[in-house]
Amino acid sequence: MYEAVAATPTPVLDKYFRQLSRVADHSVLWLGIAGAVALVGGKKGREAATESLVAIGAASATINLGIKPLARRRRPDRVEPARFEARVVPIPASASFPSGHAASAFAFAYAMGRNLPELAVPLRLLAGGVAQSRVHTGVHYPGDVVIGAILGAGIAAMVGAERDRRLRPSRAAGDAPG
Repeated sequence: MYEAVAATPTPVLDKYFRQLSRVADHSVLWLGIAGAVALVGGKKGREAATESLVAIGAASATINLGIKPLARRRRPDRVEPARFEARVVPIPASASFPSGHAASAFAFAYAMGRNLPELAVPLRLLAGGVAQSRVHTGVHYPGDVVIGAILGAGIAAMVGAERDRRLRPSRAAGDAPG
């Protein structure tokens, strides 16, 4: 599947996928959206932004400090000179599996969408675009981004469940569930 993407000329998309991939570096895209939501969204927006950033942090730490060093999968070999120069982004030094960009994107989209359902679909589509951009620009295999997306969303779900648990009023000592 990677070879099919790499070999297909898509001059209209190349520039946009390259830009999307670059703006997602270091979660800049997600930090910007979180900042905007926090500024204009009132208390609910600030809570959504906070949970989303915690989800990104948890996903990034899990992927970059935990899984990538164990997996140590090499990144795709890029033919030099690149077939489609307009796609090229720098190849990161880190391992390929799983995709940290996809994990952060889906962690953010899941957490923000959980808190602000009206943003769920657009942010998940944007997260999918970021994941696709990593394959399109030649820095990940499709499986890297699929597993990264699943892990990111799963980690965000755990962050959300923990937040819900902490916010739930505690039961009095003598109260038993009904």
